[in-house]
Amino acid sequence: MKKILLFLLVAFGTFANAQYVVNYKKVADTYFENKDYYAASTFYKKALKITGDSTQAILPYGKERKSSGDDKAIEDYEGSIYNLAESSRLYREFYEAEKYYAIAITFTNTRFRKALFYYAESLRANKKFNQAIDAFQQFIQKNPGDVLAKEAKKEIESCKFAIEEMRFPRMVQVKKVPANVNGLGSNYAPVRISNEFYFTSSRPVAVGSKRDMVKTATGEVQVSTKANPFINNIYTAKSELTSTDIAVKKVDISFPKDIEIAAPTFTPDGNTMYFTAWKDKEKYAIYSSKKTGDKWADPQPVGLQVNSKDFNSSQPFVTSDGKFLLFSSDRSGGYGKFDLWYCTLRDDGSLGQAVNLGPTINTEDDERAPYYNPLTKKLLFSTDGRVGFGGLDFFESEGDLVNWSNPKNMGYPFNSSKDDLYFTATDDKGTKGYISSDRESSCCLEVFEVKKEYLSIDGHLTDCKTKLPLAGANVTLTSAEGVQKIITGTDGIYRFKVDSKRPVKLLFAKDNYFSITKNYLYEELAKADTLIDKDYCLSPFKLGIPITLENVYYEFNSAELTEASKKVLDFLIPIMEDNPEMEIELGSHTDNIGTEEYNLDLSNRRAKSCTDYLESKGIAAARMTAKGYGESMPVAPNEIIVRRKKKDNPEGRAKNRRTEFKVTKK
Repeated sequence: MKKILLFLLVAFGTFANAQYVVNYKKVADTYFENKDYYAASTFYKKALKITGDSTQAILPYGKERKSSGDDKAIEDYEGSIYNLAESSRLYREFYEAEKYYAIAITFTNTRFRKALFYYAESLRANKKFNQAIDAFQQFIQKNPGDVLAKEAKKEIESCKFAIEEMRFPRMVQVKKVPANVNGLGSNYAPVRISNEFYFTSSRPVAVGSKRDMVKTATGEVQVSTKANPFINNIYTAKSELTSTDIAVKKVDISFPKDIEIAAPTFTPDGNTMYFTAWKDKEKYAIYSSKKTGDKWADPQPVGLQVNSKDFNSSQPFVTSDGKFLLFSSDRSGGYGKFDLWYCTLRDDGSLGQAVNLGPTINTEDDERAPYYNPLTKKLLFSTDGRVGFGGLDFFESEGDLVNWSNPKNMGYPFNSSKDDLYFTATDDKGTKGYISSDRESSCCLEVFEVKKEYLSIDGHLTDCKTKLPLAGANVTLTSAEGVQKIITGTDGIYRFKVDSKRPVKLLFAKDNYFSITKNYLYEELAKADTLIDKDYCLSPFKLGIPITLENVYYEFNSAELTEASKKVLDFLIPIMEDNPEMEIELGSHTDNIGTEEYNLDLSNRRAKSCTDYLESKGIAAARMTAKGYGESMPVAPNEIIVRRKKKDNPEGRAKNRRTEFKVTKK
């Protein structure tokens, strides 16, 4: 910070005395008061003598103060820097905003105390998440009672979320559409109906022979004129968006010149268009227009079910079955600022009563730009009211317009650290479509194509004993995105789709079978292209029926396990871990060499050695019982009769010296 200030310090007199600088500041202040932030930032830079290739600003600190005029110059300077930072932020030029907030946070005037919050916000928008966390924490410490402190806490969680999400990108292709669509101004709310592509643009509208723009002295920055202002209108392109030369034209809808229109949506037949319309300093409302041939009729407001002079209604969306109109509104009865609502869309075009989508969807902040697919029953919408990447993020919820699942963030790169909104699909399942985002822009929304991709995880599940397909087994995939479950059919096939290469866990389970868990780490998933195919089997068991652990041996006349025996017991560890509710008995048996009392004691000690070993490996002692049976339960004769005489049977005695386990509780 000292380096920045040292770099910026220059003589006081120029700023204080140059009349043209004062004029530039007055022009900038006027633009700022009228919320023309792009123009305001241009003229604040002129006032501060910041050129296009420099961040130098004239600071009034080069001399000792000699008069009250010095204080006025300092006040003008600090106000100009702060307003320049504000203009840059409000125009969504966060790289510029970061630079000037970095200066403003050094000011001692309490008027600028919010600079630290917005500096942190700019860092977050510029993907400097760790620095942003530090700055947000500083703001909370300095302003614990400020209304923005609560927002700062959410922003910190969003930064942490973004850091984790960007480690495991979702399998989404994002591609900006050609420049003819993404022209000057904002370009957003794309939708394709039949063979036509519609979108909204605030590109400047030419008036007669007047120039579209006024350029600064360097020719590097352009400011719109009142004669040719940036006005939101609906545009169309008929060709596919694969060519670099796309013919774009404004849709011919009869509206007064001072009315702006945006965000079109269409009935399934393409003959009725709904859109947002507004006039400066008036409320947003939703209008409709019907198409006859190639012409659109004069638009009409949709009615009091949606519109009112007392609130805003905007961003309409008609479902693909034509049954519902969804929209965003700050009408009364909601849960926050702008909420999502829906109306029934009747066959005659009339609308039913507006119904709120409910608190599962809506937050105390803004919900925007709904898209609902009646086929998949999935709602995509944008909100800044949840932990995400910051700004407006896409979230997805599944439901029937009344009941909803908890919305899930669509992840990176579907979302970015800036604003992302207006999704519309170009296929039935919603895997391809368009979004609007300012992720690659210094100021404005642009149109991107998106295509979701998936990694398939599948295979066959069989019975380990019979080798036949295992039907009726529960297979569960768990990841950071949630849980998916299926039940295998007669073919034993399981199949899942995941949209990121984040680690996942598979659990295979069926009654009277030992469950198994398989983990797929990022390294393994990252190597896969589109498919991971692996077969597994489940081992059957019966409650209370012993299963012999082959080759569990002890030192001679001892309860101490051999190293080889420990490796055999290791077989039980994943079974116990994969079946966390299961309890077992470990039983030890001897042959008949020695007294019954000695053999019983030896077998008890050997069984206890087994449970002690498993406990040392993390298996809870409460889930295991050690029991010695001595020589009481032979599975083979210790002696055999040969020619009417008893003879030792080494093979039989070896079988009797065994360790077994049985499931006592599943």
